[in-house]
Amino acid sequence: MIPIVQNSSEFGDATAIIDNSGTYTYNHLRQQALIIAHALEGRKIAAQPVLYLFPSGFQYVAVQWGIWLSGNMAVPVHTAHTPHEIDYFIEDSGATLLICDKTLKHLTTHLKNNIVQADFEELIQESHHNKRIPRVKPESNALMIYTSGTTGKPKGVVISHEQLDTQIRSLSKAWEWKSSDRILNVLPMHHVHGVVNITCCALYNGATVEMQPQFDAACVAERMASGQLTLFMAVPTIYHKLIQHFEKLNNEERHQWQHGMKSMRLMVSGSAALPMPTLARWKVVSGHTLLERYGMTEIGMALSNPLHGERRAGTVGFPLPFVEVKIADESGNEIKDAGTPGELYVKGKTVFKQYWNKPEETANAFVDGWFKTGDVAEKSSDGYFKILGRKSSDIIKSGGYKISALEIENVLLSHERISECAVIALPDVVWGETIAAAIVGNVLQSELTEWLRDKMAGYKQPRHFVFVKQLPRNAMGKILKPEVRNLFK
Repeated sequence: MIPIVQNSSEFGDATAIIDNSGTYTYNHLRQQALIIAHALEGRKIAAQPVLYLFPSGFQYVAVQWGIWLSGNMAVPVHTAHTPHEIDYFIEDSGATLLICDKTLKHLTTHLKNNIVQADFEELIQESHHNKRIPRVKPESNALMIYTSGTTGKPKGVVISHEQLDTQIRSLSKAWEWKSSDRILNVLPMHHVHGVVNITCCALYNGATVEMQPQFDAACVAERMASGQLTLFMAVPTIYHKLIQHFEKLNNEERHQWQHGMKSMRLMVSGSAALPMPTLARWKVVSGHTLLERYGMTEIGMALSNPLHGERRAGTVGFPLPFVEVKIADESGNEIKDAGTPGELYVKGKTVFKQYWNKPEETANAFVDGWFKTGDVAEKSSDGYFKILGRKSSDIIKSGGYKISALEIENVLLSHERISECAVIALPDVVWGETIAAAIVGNVLQSELTEWLRDKMAGYKQPRHFVFVKQLPRNAMGKILKPEVRNLFK
């Protein structure tokens, strides 16, 4: 049995999910998931990737659990993904079924790849209750999340049920999740932050998760002011926007919000570096010191500042339960001297299984069982880890997303009037980093931004452009990205 689903039987009529359509108990969630599983069995969908496209809410989770119970691998598609990107996921995964919310059919009507589509209501109505659902093994594939990498196109990160369960248990122990907890989820549901850290952890422990399809500062302020929430987790950009919203309120509204936040026991920031000014100002606004942690799609969460104890600014704390970490030199040997930077390596049962259909890239990602994160880190004499940045300049972290510059460049170069381009990151107070593109070609910026809308999700689209006659290159013809940055000064 799948642990998170098995646990749900213990919580019965307790509230599991609240979304814009209503309130749902654990019993109802499990029942609907079983119906979905029976329907997939009736369609003879077994041991394969199944794409699902839903806004954050009850149906998202019911479909995810149904996919798991039927022995299949859940592959979430973000509501911001374009048909072009969804076509890539279909082709790369080899999926034969896409389960889609009715309100999002406009994203799947004109897909180039031929794939069977179904919505939630169809599967509920056609369920075959006489079909036996399979016994899911711990090593079976549970989740595949597409993440940007240095190869240009997103890679499918495959996580087994055992690895997912270990990730959940690690955070449950470190952050002391309880059935009395209540959390508001405003994060995208194709990303481990929203899927695992919030939703899976809450439901594994019998807590209540309120799910909103997108972030709205006023809504978050209202829910925090209610005094009903006990936890909140977000990316630095969201905390910055909440601070901006706070500054616009009158004194009475500020006081009400601050009074409600006294009931909260933990606020977490992650997915991108937390700017010091945001950390300091949020403490003044909320009375809370944000807990900063570190993780990525391939490893789940690896490091965290302590729930109890000093949350040291600018660091990501210590290794989480069931996780081993080390700082290594170019040969993979551990660096033991405090304050000496090196690449962060991670090991343990939280680490992913494989990159989908990419055995060579999977093998290259590991050294003697250690996963090479590509992040440069250092450790203090008393054990706090600090992330210094990416080894590769082609990974951009913006608003909590990890974005491949090469993927964006590939899309830009498909424009018939662009001959060369270089995509880089520029520092930004709100987003951490913003995407900038230097273009060689005969195209207007207004035309280009309009063209990009149908080619990639909004969070991947460049916010800054510069148009030049040529890009800086070295003697070997390689584009010098540090010099490209100078074009935007």
